[in-house]
Amino acid sequence: MGNSALKSHLETSQKTGVFQLTGKGLPEFPEELQRLTANLRTVDLSDNKLESLPPSIGNYAQLRSLTLNSNRLAGLPTEIGKLKKLETLSLSGNRIQRLPSTMDTLKALRTLILAGNHISELPTGLGALRHLDLLDLSRNKIQSIPPEVSELQVIEINLNQNQISLVSPDVSRCPRLKVLRLEENCLELAAIPLTILKESQVSLFSVEGNLFEVKSMRDLEGYDKYMERFTATKKKFS
Repeated sequence: MGNSALKSHLETSQKTGVFQLTGKGLPEFPEELQRLTANLRTVDLSDNKLESLPPSIGNYAQLRSLTLNSNRLAGLPTEIGKLKKLETLSLSGNRIQRLPSTMDTLKALRTLILAGNHISELPTGLGALRHLDLLDLSRNKIQSIPPEVSELQVIEINLNQNQISLVSPDVSRCPRLKVLRLEENCLELAAIPLTILKESQVSLFSVEGNLFEVKSMRDLEGYDKYMERFTATKKKFS
């Protein structure tokens, strides 16, 4: 990509606080962005060829939104935890296997999108993120939902298209969880914790494409209670 094009992008970003450069085949995070650490609020470098982020990513103190979909990232630097104002982190379509332990310091984070990566277990430490509303881990390699899931403060967890065959009943203890998506996994009917139906806040429980007919859930204890929540939510938004 020509220097003049990058220069004009940088000049615009200086004024707007937004830097967007997608689908340009960038092999690395543009060094020139260092000059904008003080005022950048939004960065979108999707559809490039980034394999890593520099530690200097932690210097973007004003950053609210970081979108790096469809790159070649295998992980994140620990310095990502310095982004105290970050509200949206979108990393779908990369090669990430695990998250750094510093993720738990992203206290402003509301949306974390990790769809289509190489993650094999539910990331730990995200329970500290009190404002996290959406956690998208669809299209990964997760096989079970562990008891630690109860620590999450999220409103929605998307685990569609994983390899989940085991769900801890503790998922029903997530205090704010309203939407749980488990479509196209490896669940048997007997693996559905009845606590989700009977005791949780979940009002949309999506399980199409597993190893049982969805309508057979109607016979489970607590299904009526779940349907009450489902119907009440539908009415509220209709």
